[in-house]
Amino acid sequence: MHFPARPLVFALALLGAGGCRPADRPAAPAAAPAERRYPLTGEVVAVDVPRQVLVVQHDEIPGLMPAMTMEFGVAASDVAAFKPGQRLRADLVPGGQGNWRLERIWPDDRPAAAAIAAQAAALRQDTLIRGRGAFREVGEQIPDFALYDQEGRVVASGRFRGRQVMLNFIFSRCPVATMCPASTLKMMAVQRLAREAGVPNLELVSLTLDPAYDTPAVLKDYAATRGIDTANFSFLTGPESAIKDLLTQFGVIAAFDGNLLKHTLSTLLIDEHGRIIHRAEGSAWEPRDFVAKMKK
Repeated sequence: MHFPARPLVFALALLGAGGCRPADRPAAPAAAPAERRYPLTGEVVAVDVPRQVLVVQHDEIPGLMPAMTMEFGVAASDVAAFKPGQRLRADLVPGGQGNWRLERIWPDDRPAAAAIAAQAAALRQDTLIRGRGAFREVGEQIPDFALYDQEGRVVASGRFRGRQVMLNFIFSRCPVATMCPASTLKMMAVQRLAREAGVPNLELVSLTLDPAYDTPAVLKDYAATRGIDTANFSFLTGPESAIKDLLTQFGVIAAFDGNLLKHTLSTLLIDEHGRIIHRAEGSAWEPRDFVAKMKK
């Protein structure tokens, strides 16, 4: 599976609202010619953390080069996420003077990728069958899905059976303080308050709105930067088609308008049987209200 690249994304408060850019960023210049990108698969041979380099024994890249072992520059989040012996797939971006880099890096465990692809196909079929009734109301079961978490592990929805789940939607590059950043802070507050209240079997889940950019490594860095305890807090990403179907079924609107991501937000509470029992729109909800609805 290949996840297409997208330009830098900025959030909007609601679909249809005006564009929002960080105050310290100038307007984007005229678009430059598109970078050449090549799909690459291979195995990590070595990791050079100080230089932010992965040494990869890659497969043949048709039309570019035969199979060989090379060094590639990567983001700090990627160099921290991969270890020797792991397979990966990525976009290879050629650079000047041999400074080639890898972007959009995903784990490439074949059985895991196959399981996620199969579940994405089943979810697509379910969304089509439900048609106009795809939206899951309070009282309905959540759909079955399988995605990657921030560690690159496959997480199937069945893993949450027998546990209470609080689910929200974010993307890592959202710069609007009252949107995704506020939602993440409130999820962290729920995690703390639920522990203080003795709430058992609670899982917190944040589903990305931007799977083309939010790889497992990006989400792992997002959690680590904020000091989030991921013992029972997962950040999920995966195939763009699966994310779109989940957003449709959960009633969340997210769409790109140029380099702007326009989106709404919802936060759901799901019981141990996989049934939606409460939802709040936007990011103005109170953590204590959700904790009060949880089974002690």
